[in-house]
Amino acid sequence: MDRLLHLDRTLDELDPPRWTPPPADVTQPVRTVHELRRVPLARLRPADLRTLVTQGVSLPYVLPLAVRLLLEEPLPEAYFYEGDLLLATAGAPASAWSLLPDLAEHLRTAVDGLPPTAHAQLPRGAGEILARFTAPD
Repeated sequence: MDRLLHLDRTLDELDPPRWTPPPADVTQPVRTVHELRRVPLARLRPADLRTLVTQGVSLPYVLPLAVRLLLEEPLPEAYFYEGDLLLATAGAPASAWSLLPDLAEHLRTAVDGLPPTAHAQLPRGAGEILARFTAPD
């Protein structure tokens, strides 16, 4: 998790080029992502991580933060429902995980260790996302 050594820095600093301010007419999610790229990594909350992961932004830096949080608490409510950060993270593209195989394995172990009651609390379709993520390559 060496990417976590730079928690005082922002995604704009770590993942160049710096993004220019968004145009005035962009959607709120786009505006939010632009704002989050200027927040030090240590200050990103679960909802922020979920937003960045689902938008596919700076995944080599964001996924380690999400995994670190998920290893402590696998089913935090980030924004919409309990487990939404886990599902967003597990649903990240395989190409992003190929850069972080050790982290992917740690998260797979955590997902495999979830009790059946936890799966029942997740929304419809969550089982497929988690099964796809934990499936052997």
